[in-house]
Amino acid sequence: MSTNAGRISLWGYEPMTELTVVSTDKIQPIINLVCNAVTSDHTRRAYSRTLTDFMAWYAGAGQTGFSKATVQAHVAALRASGASASSINQRLTAIRKLAYELADNGIIDQSQAQAISRAEGIRREGKRLGNWLNQEQAQRLIQLPDVATVKGLRDRAILAVLLGCGLRREECASLSVSHIQQREGRWIIVDLVGKRSKTRSVPMPSWAKYAIDCYMVAGAITEGPLFRSMRKGDHLQPGAMTPQAIFDVVRSYAQQIGVEVRPHDLRRTFAKLAHKGSAPIEQIQLSLGHSSIQTTERYIGVQQDMSNAPCDVIGLKL
Repeated sequence: MSTNAGRISLWGYEPMTELTVVSTDKIQPIINLVCNAVTSDHTRRAYSRTLTDFMAWYAGAGQTGFSKATVQAHVAALRASGASASSINQRLTAIRKLAYELADNGIIDQSQAQAISRAEGIRREGKRLGNWLNQEQAQRLIQLPDVATVKGLRDRAILAVLLGCGLRREECASLSVSHIQQREGRWIIVDLVGKRSKTRSVPMPSWAKYAIDCYMVAGAITEGPLFRSMRKGDHLQPGAMTPQAIFDVVRSYAQQIGVEVRPHDLRRTFAKLAHKGSAPIEQIQLSLGHSSIQTTERYIGVQQDMSNAPCDVIGLKL
């Protein structure tokens, strides 16, 4: 990577108006430029995957310029491959970010970046319903881990926190012992830093605290990361689990009860069960860390009642 008059040239050339086909070893600096501009680890991973795929397509398709037409051709290729509207629109966000970063560093013109930003995504009709567990399935899930082992106790505590507190997997992985404190006569996850670096505190049900206590006693954990990786022989490591490891724990137990859910589906399950149990929606919003009640309403589908649906009262039968 070289510079010229204070501007970055990612490929060792003068700033240019076209994005030329580059070799594999020179793709990563482009991706790093964009990924380093975001703070969320999850977003950084998503951008990295998206831009790696985009550059592979760019080279394979023999593209010689970076323009709105280039991006629209990529969208057409994604549609032809069967990519969903939401996936395509998310990818476009990263590509637009790439365009602006290249323009800010003098590699393409600002007018090119603005034109690329106007590349149309795929219009989505309706709202994705998502996936969640009913109360019986959720109860079965948290009873699956083998509590005769430290790993089983750890996994039960993870499932209890995801279902009982509605945390994201990144938030669950980041928990430390110091996060668990008592406030106003109950246990709370205090000062949890979540998405977009927003800080919130989340009430914890007594059964989730019990699961954590059993795990901490068995694992002799008194400080530091709460959920830790393990090595063979049921021995805890000092380091925290990764968000991917949390994902794997959820998926492995979900498969045992014949369902396909992810950690975010357990977060949605928390919201759904809380709403069904008559919890005020503004309190669900605060626990989830949503920016508005409208977001929470869309999240739990409060406007569409699956238990008392219109089809139940139309009076037809076979």
